[in-house]
Amino acid sequence: MCLSFQVTDYLQRVNFRNQFGDDVFFDENGDPPASYDIINWQLRNGQVQHVTLGHFASAANGDFRLNIQEEKIVWRTGKRVPTSVCSNVCPVGTRRAQIKGKPTCCFDCIPCADGTIANSTGAADCTPCPQEYWSNERKDECIPKTTEFLTYHESMGIALAVVSLLGASLSLVTMMVFIHYRETPVIKASNSELSCFLLFSLFLCFLCPLTFMGRPTVWTCMLRHTAFGVTFALCISCVLMKTIVVVTAFKATIPGNKVAGKFGPAQQRIIVCSCTMIQIVICVLWLKLKPPFPDMVFRYSNKKIVLECNTGSEAAFYAVLGYIGILAVVCLVLAFLARKLPDNFNEAKFITFSMLIFCAVWITFIPAYISSPGKFTVAVEIFAILSSAFGLLSSIFAPKCYIILVKPEKNTKKHVMGKKMNKK
Repeated sequence: MCLSFQVTDYLQRVNFRNQFGDDVFFDENGDPPASYDIINWQLRNGQVQHVTLGHFASAANGDFRLNIQEEKIVWRTGKRVPTSVCSNVCPVGTRRAQIKGKPTCCFDCIPCADGTIANSTGAADCTPCPQEYWSNERKDECIPKTTEFLTYHESMGIALAVVSLLGASLSLVTMMVFIHYRETPVIKASNSELSCFLLFSLFLCFLCPLTFMGRPTVWTCMLRHTAFGVTFALCISCVLMKTIVVVTAFKATIPGNKVAGKFGPAQQRIIVCSCTMIQIVICVLWLKLKPPFPDMVFRYSNKKIVLECNTGSEAAFYAVLGYIGILAVVCLVLAFLARKLPDNFNEAKFITFSMLIFCAVWITFIPAYISSPGKFTVAVEIFAILSSAFGLLSSIFAPKCYIILVKPEKNTKKHVMGKKMNKK
């Protein structure tokens, strides 16, 4: 009588091939070999047919054989093989987002946010671009941000440059007119030397905006602010001295008053140079301690970098503006007080009007400068420089040029002194 374990032992030793060519054997568990036909259900002519595409069979040594004729397979989707996963692999430019309550293989593909990229498929997270770069449209590559600054070849830059050169040319032409007609009564009455100093300073003021355009560099940033401060300080110092001369000239007509002798040509040059030197000292300290420098500003837009000149020290910048403002206010007050002098000294009226324009321009400049974005900040500053310079040029010199060139019959000592004589 055989025991069960003996039967199992004999069965495990069985190994032969039958008449159909199939191997017959039993494994250690007593199980026969696996042999399966792989059948594809195919719909043909409205009927389902079972088409054998391959065979699977196991061997005695634990191996298996699998044969499939893939070209005969017909899927529900046709010849295209369907995927066997819940979600497809996320393409570049997207990241995986897990679907709550579903297996980990089920996820949504979320496009990367602006400024981040995913340059490989199946990315779990998007990588932020460096500060100077931005993502492209496909969100698979970081590209450099566009840079923005006021250039000479754009329409706004061309217009400002043309106006600037026009103002400089008008200043030179006016200076030549004053030099050519320096012996005439109108020029003599307006102090030809101070007028030429003022015209030269206006010429420099008109050229200042050219330094504000173009790509900011270390040298241009230092030049644009200091040149602006010094030239306008020289300009307003000349206007202030002209106002003082007008007032003292009227005082000299009063018997016993010797104040006019204290403001001769030498004293005038000293006062103008001294007022300008104070601004030069402020600018030198500014450049020495914390000078302006080129800076990249990212706050205006995510896709572009605004190149501008950082003032370095805001206190120094406002000190330069403040000093020019103090000179302008003093000049305005003196000119306003002298506005009712006799007509042959009526230059105070023109100075008063020019200073009103100057102060109005720079008062409105400050809020516009602060609120303007990007390169428009520079454009606003250039506009303020040109507007104030044109205000001074037109208000002080246009009436005199009109008399010299258009009404030469009024350019006589009798006409200049006539109204005063009539009043006497």
